[in-house]
Amino acid sequence: MHDDTKIVHSKVVTEATKAALKRRGVTLEAIAEIVYELQYPYNNGLTMAHCIESIEGVLRKRELQHAILVGIELDELAEQGKLSAPLQQIVESDEGLFGVDETIALGAVFTYGSIAVTTFGHLDKNKMGIINELDTKKGQAIHTFLDDLVASVAACAASRIAHRTRDLQEAGETFEDITPEETMPETKVKGAQI
Repeated sequence: MHDDTKIVHSKVVTEATKAALKRRGVTLEAIAEIVYELQYPYNNGLTMAHCIESIEGVLRKRELQHAILVGIELDELAEQGKLSAPLQQIVESDEGLFGVDETIALGAVFTYGSIAVTTFGHLDKNKMGIINELDTKKGQAIHTFLDDLVASVAACAASRIAHRTRDLQEAGETFEDITPEETMPETKVKGAQI
């Protein structure tokens, strides 16, 4: 049953999400490098700052926040050996048929439409940048969920930029004409909180 007395403020969840990524060694800049590589060929004037701003927007969405917090928690519990068998061994080994990691990440991607879904598929297969580093990390760290979640964030941020590109084209502009803060025009809506 829903309990209104236990509602967590959006800013708290956003900060917890960013802190969890940072704790796991994932910076917004590392994700932005992927977004930039995906979108630069199609966007004159696109900068890393635009990409970071788009990631900031993605990380304000509850679907992404919840997926990231749950996935990172599961990775960390697996590192501590606190999952029950056989789930512990499945997550530790990132078993190929597991698929729950991709399912959680893909569920979060749906927020940004079909372009985000196809971009996620591309990133899941090609493992660019930090996604590859997380996927192939050996030793104590377990990133069974995190590599897919980073792909999810990158796919969503790239999708946001693609949609913004269309808006700019219709106005006869490019990313050269806007500041990074204008990457997210929805934050200018009366009552919108960032």
